[in-house]
Amino acid sequence: MNAYIQRVLDEINERYNTQPEFLQAVKEVLISLEPIINAHPEYEKAAILERMLEPERAILFRVPWINDKGEVVVNRGYRVQFSSLIGPYKGGLRFHPSVNLSIMKFLGFEQIFKNALTGLPIGGGKGGSDFDPKGKSDNEIMRFCQSFMTELYRHIGQDTDVPAGDIGVGAREVGYLFGQYKRIRNAYEGGVLTGKDVCYGGSLARKEATGYGLLFYVREMLKNHNQSLEGKIVTISGSGNVAIYACEKAYAMGAKVVAMSDSNGCVYDAEGIDLDCIKQIKEVQRGRIKEYLNSHPNAQYFENTNGQVSPVWNIKTDIALPCATQNELTLDAAKVLVSNGVIAVGEGANMPCTYEATQYLLDNNVLVGAAKAANAGGVATSAIEMSQNSMRYYYTFDEVEKKLEQIMIHIFNDCKAASDNYGLNNNYVAGANIAAFKKLADAMLAQGIV
Repeated sequence: MNAYIQRVLDEINERYNTQPEFLQAVKEVLISLEPIINAHPEYEKAAILERMLEPERAILFRVPWINDKGEVVVNRGYRVQFSSLIGPYKGGLRFHPSVNLSIMKFLGFEQIFKNALTGLPIGGGKGGSDFDPKGKSDNEIMRFCQSFMTELYRHIGQDTDVPAGDIGVGAREVGYLFGQYKRIRNAYEGGVLTGKDVCYGGSLARKEATGYGLLFYVREMLKNHNQSLEGKIVTISGSGNVAIYACEKAYAMGAKVVAMSDSNGCVYDAEGIDLDCIKQIKEVQRGRIKEYLNSHPNAQYFENTNGQVSPVWNIKTDIALPCATQNELTLDAAKVLVSNGVIAVGEGANMPCTYEATQYLLDNNVLVGAAKAANAGGVATSAIEMSQNSMRYYYTFDEVEKKLEQIMIHIFNDCKAASDNYGLNNNYVAGANIAAFKKLADAMLAQGIV
């Protein structure tokens, strides 16, 4: 390995040995950067890697709120403002019990690369809380969001830091957050949060954007290898926003989705998943995916077993789309997918494949769309939402979708060009890292030691 990369990896491993997710994200990126680091010794002289690996700011704060029983509950809130090199910090808020500083830093680090790939003027950040919205009433979620924003508001702004949604933060939560921000600031700053409802400044097609963008990217990846989505079998992990709209666009492109999942298990329907049913269960009833069998008795349900390969990856498929959470697709899962003849994996979630799984897939000639490229459609459309807020003008659904499609085509072409330029043999994972890194590194050089 390049001596500079090895030294930085050793230093970061020693400094942050209690942050495994962050270290994993750093390792995966840095190892893939060896060709460009070898070609540009000026990056070492300017300490580009060292500066890029440290967030500009990391904020930790308490979030006290009162539940429906009248009890005081205290959660932790986070905002990691990783990089403002090419625009205001931009990245979602995640409400989930697993949230900690390591996960916030890994997500923020990934976000700076993802946002750079979009070609839009947005920096990278991430935030959230260990608050769990599952099982909470609307009033509890509102009280929590209002308390969370009462601290967060002083760190964000439409030209400073623009949060959005992520796991556990949908249109409902964004609405409560925005209402509290507006109340505190006594001003309507529409661009301070994205993922808003269209009735108060949100963008059409934002809800669909990450899932749709994923399929646009996978389509381009397949097209480059004389393949198409037409007639392909697809399995999708998750049943949240990304998974639902990835499924919708997969059907529109002629594929057949046969499996979706949630944290309890997965459903398999050989006739094709009934997406309207999934939407009713997940978006309206907020239920569990097992309820699919109530109206589709011929479908099968497979329970998750701790420590085992997620059952969704045991199902034979042409294209696998992990759209749930980080590290959900392990080496064992990758081996099962390869043995079942998978031809492509598109990462809809952030870092859903372990490092070992990714390497195994690539070594077995499976096309892999890295999350920072393949799921960038969500943040790209958030940037389009910011633009609309600034203009006080709104695009139609078709206009936004067309812009999204062109951005995803541009992202794939950049990943392919980087892979070709450095002789990486269609490794679009490394291509994504190199293409984004070069833009960020050159911006660092241009702006001096800051």
